[in-house]
Amino acid sequence: RKKLKSTSKYIYQTLFLNGENSDIKICALGEEWNLHKIYLCQSGYFSSMFSGSWKESSMNVIELEIPDQNIDVEALQVAFGSLYRDDVLINPSRVVALLAAACMLQLDGLIQQCGETMKETITAQTVCGYYNSAGTYGLDSVKKKCLEWLLNNLMTHQSVGLFKELSINLMKQLISSSNLFVLQVEMDVYTALKKWMFLQLVPSWNGSFKQVLAEADAWFAERRRELGGDVAFLESAQGSAFVPVFAHLRLQYIISDLASARIVERDALLPSEWLSSVYKQQWFAMLRAEQDNDIGPQEINKEELEGNSMRCGRKLAKDGDYCWRWTGFNFGLDLLVTYTNRYIIFKRNTLNQPCSGSVSLQPRRSIAFRLRLASFDCSGKMICSRTTGYQILTLEKDQEQIVMNLDSRLLTFPLYICCNFLYTSPEKRADS
Repeated sequence: RKKLKSTSKYIYQTLFLNGENSDIKICALGEEWNLHKIYLCQSGYFSSMFSGSWKESSMNVIELEIPDQNIDVEALQVAFGSLYRDDVLINPSRVVALLAAACMLQLDGLIQQCGETMKETITAQTVCGYYNSAGTYGLDSVKKKCLEWLLNNLMTHQSVGLFKELSINLMKQLISSSNLFVLQVEMDVYTALKKWMFLQLVPSWNGSFKQVLAEADAWFAERRRELGGDVAFLESAQGSAFVPVFAHLRLQYIISDLASARIVERDALLPSEWLSSVYKQQWFAMLRAEQDNDIGPQEINKEELEGNSMRCGRKLAKDGDYCWRWTGFNFGLDLLVTYTNRYIIFKRNTLNQPCSGSVSLQPRRSIAFRLRLASFDCSGKMICSRTTGYQILTLEKDQEQIVMNLDSRLLTFPLYICCNFLYTSPEKRADS
């Protein structure tokens, strides 16, 4: 039997595409649409135009001014067509142009649908464009989703294109956040910023991402020779714009590792005053831990943890048994992290295994921490996650403690583990 056309398809074909019984002509961007006032009044833009005392309310031909350069003829075609049909298929590559048209025409339903499409199609290629568009057109939920994606994926989805697109203000938000998924340690954040700053300053560079670090080191070495030995790059005219971003690096966890400290000193990107104040801060913290018997945090100070905790992470490629430590000087608390049989275990190592740094023999030591686990699909979209929240853990010598038991839903690999640690009491920081 012959299938009858649905009413919606008939209306779309006959009234919109064919323009039958049109009572108004809309002209824009060199194109014309034969439309109907009764359908156009679904748009807040046209409803106000036709119901008020505007001269257009009695006109049969209306010339639309398009002030937004994101809007093109194709976007207007889809936006006008949405008034004549029940559903609209949105192509992600066209969603920003369509959103711009929907906002100009005040089509709330289409705006919402554009927002949902954007949230479902965030990738390394779209995230910056979506973030900027969401800010322009007031889609706060999309902007928040893009920020979450970047916090989760900045360290694992790096590319030349992404680093060129990331603005200074957006990168500042990411680097300052305690929710940044850091892999492996804070030094890797510094290295990422060095690559990013180079690509911001030399946007014409188009090599592969594997070559960026070597190119950046060579480029900054040349700037160092030009500036002489007394001026850091961030103190130069070229570098000053990036100061607000680098200021949010947690330098105390970079200079606690000798190899990392040497690289930072060699690069001469950071003002010497930044480093000298951190060296002093860490020296006093070490003295308090060693001589004043500071056994670590005794209560949760969320502000301190979010602003000053050590950020570190690990990627587990497949299921199995793992044991590791994040290297660096951690005030005598050598912490071993183990993943085995769906458990995450922290162990305070003092006597059982050798370690590269000093080890405190105090009977008990405390740390404040937050442990997060997550798995992602190939586009960086989070599949599932779990967190301990902020906690205080007190360990005796060589004591171990289970801090998380994974359920089967989280056993999707690769699995990403991200930790925030605070080893010393906040009230005993050197700058307090």
